[in-house]
Amino acid sequence: MLSCRTTGTLPYLRACGVSGPGGNCILLLIFALVARAAYGQTSPADESKNTIRGIVINELTQTPIPRALVYSLDNRYATLTDGEGRFEFTLTKANTTPGTGSMEGGIESQITSYGPMDGNSGFLLMARKPGFLDDRGRREIRATPGDDVTIALLPEAVIKGRVTLSTGEPAAGVNVQLFCKQVADGLFRWLRNGGEVTNSAGEFRFAELRPGSYRIATREFSDNDPFATPPGGQRYGFPPVYFPGGSDFNSASTIELTAGGTVEADLSLTLQPYYDVKIPVTNSDINGAVAVSVQGQRGPGYSLGYNSGSQTIQGMLPSGNYMIEASTQGASTFTGSVNLRVGGGPARGPVMTMVPTSSISLEVKEQFSEKTSPTIGSWSDGQHTYSFHGARLYLQANAEDADDHEGRMRIGGFVRPPNRPNDDSLVIENLQPGRYWLRLTSSRGYVASATSGGADVLHEPIVVAPASAISVEVTMRDDGGKIEGTIPTIAQSGTERAALLTPIGVQAWVYCVPRPNSPGQFETLVVSGGGKFQSQVIAPGDYLLLAFAEPQPFLPYRDAEAMKAYESKGAVVHVSAGQTTSVQLEVIPGKSE
Repeated sequence: MLSCRTTGTLPYLRACGVSGPGGNCILLLIFALVARAAYGQTSPADESKNTIRGIVINELTQTPIPRALVYSLDNRYATLTDGEGRFEFTLTKANTTPGTGSMEGGIESQITSYGPMDGNSGFLLMARKPGFLDDRGRREIRATPGDDVTIALLPEAVIKGRVTLSTGEPAAGVNVQLFCKQVADGLFRWLRNGGEVTNSAGEFRFAELRPGSYRIATREFSDNDPFATPPGGQRYGFPPVYFPGGSDFNSASTIELTAGGTVEADLSLTLQPYYDVKIPVTNSDINGAVAVSVQGQRGPGYSLGYNSGSQTIQGMLPSGNYMIEASTQGASTFTGSVNLRVGGGPARGPVMTMVPTSSISLEVKEQFSEKTSPTIGSWSDGQHTYSFHGARLYLQANAEDADDHEGRMRIGGFVRPPNRPNDDSLVIENLQPGRYWLRLTSSRGYVASATSGGADVLHEPIVVAPASAISVEVTMRDDGGKIEGTIPTIAQSGTERAALLTPIGVQAWVYCVPRPNSPGQFETLVVSGGGKFQSQVIAPGDYLLLAFAEPQPFLPYRDAEAMKAYESKGAVVHVSAGQTTSVQLEVIPGKSE
């Protein structure tokens, strides 16, 4: 058997009997083995580059969290933290690609990577543990081999309670709904955030809640005891209760939750007699929704249905004063509403006459100094292709419900697509009666004004009456100004990027918030290389400029009172027509929650 040390020299190999043509082949093979062995050796310094280490901590107390699960978003790596909150991944080499290079002597090399990584050359790591928020999308940490990272988890907040009957017995099977005050499109609104059904002890629990403002309410609950309700006898039920004991959503108390906090919220139901109600409907079959409001205060809780055979809205309600609203869906939409009083017996409401929904037409007046622009566009519904011109090419519009109430039926609307050749009209259709914000955005110039009946509908809601057609005059101009600026701290630090998941090349976000009673519209700018940013042409006026290290989807930019808290964190600038305003900003860390 041939036995040679792989570190020997050529004379030593010959001494071992390796010579001649066959020996040359063996010699070449040995050199290859030596090279590959050297290529695969890992020094302690290299080993650290193959490892990601870190610690998971409680964001509030900064203490380590043991037994937390840390994992990569591609599910390739996962581990539990130790008793001191530490974790470590030893990365395995994968994604081997042969034949992509060569070594001296013609031996092909292999290129290895610690994959898969994301497009920004790093792993996306998260951690989770019961009792802490599962914040996927908010707290993804980017890490590369050799890093030592810190992952912070926010303790969950909890609302729990018990629902009882007026007799003190537990109310099992009651639907308890949770509502959270959140920012949507720059305004605070109450949005439904889930529901729970009480257990046999009447208990409910909402967990994994973020800090914020909440309300809870029950849906109406039927008394289904067959022994207590003989056939044909009086029916009973439990009307909705809005914590702590209100009769409508506006009377509910707000629960303020802090991170890691727990609030007890008990509810008590009161048994009341329920009576049959019927409301005749004319002009249209209802294939949409029926909403019931107490004293005209819209909110969740009660429900009625539609009987297409008898063309009536029907169901059961306790004594009280109600507003009943209904709508249809489809190409032609209708809406209707009536007031109904239930007073100690069956009630038959007035006839609900369904009327066509309303519309808002935009009459655009162009005052552009620049005359060159695209002259024609097209739109297809799959069967027909229609051409259009003018403002349809650059102006987008939608109507947004201006009232803050849960359980609302109004969903707003957008400009309908063209329905004939050269249809340049801008019409928002299918609007139910109510108040709406008109939202206008343009890819050319800016909206200088929008008025209806002398009212400034850029800053005041439009009141839509039943079966109405509203005209809005919109003036477009292109003589606005621009904003340019720098963030010195980013400019000095080069191209370093935050650890959290951010788009490639984006280093910060700048928000241009129009000041109250000032023309102009909300704008978002991104800060890229060198810490510089620049706007397109925007409306002249005063703006509050805010720079953040992370995007702010919940910035209440349309709430003047809420924005007062940000005034000291940014800069106020004035934009003049035809001028460029320069500004320097500092980055505000963290998120707007």
